Amino acid sequence: MKSIDMNSEEFLEELEKTKKFTDKVNKNFGWVYNANEDVNEGVIMGLARHKLLYGKRFCPCFMVEPDPKKEGKFKSVDDRTCPCKPAIEQEIPEKGVCHCGIFCAPDFEGAAKA
Repeated sequence: MKSIDMNSEEFLEELEKTKKFTDKVNKNFGWVYNANEDVNEGVIMGLARHKLLYGKRFCPCFMVEPDPKKEGKFKSVDDRTCPCKPAIEQEIPEKGVCHCGIFCAPDFEGAAKA
């Protein structure tokens, strides 16, 4: 497996792109970030790492494995590519927050207030 230096220019550039990506996800869905910045930072770092390792922003809270149908490709065990279908369709509408905790409904108790 490829090794990622989290202080490298490559990682820091991907981290910035991923932050812009999560900003856009929040805007497009009308969500907000978690009020806990440590949660947001950890998830954004995990998404950036997965983008560099696997070519997609797989949810960092779920396992990623080789895709048996596509040589050299990977898949998330529970089909968790950010923003994932379970978060969009169930987790945020029903619980107010996605599994990873980064994306929240604006009225969720742990949501960052604008």
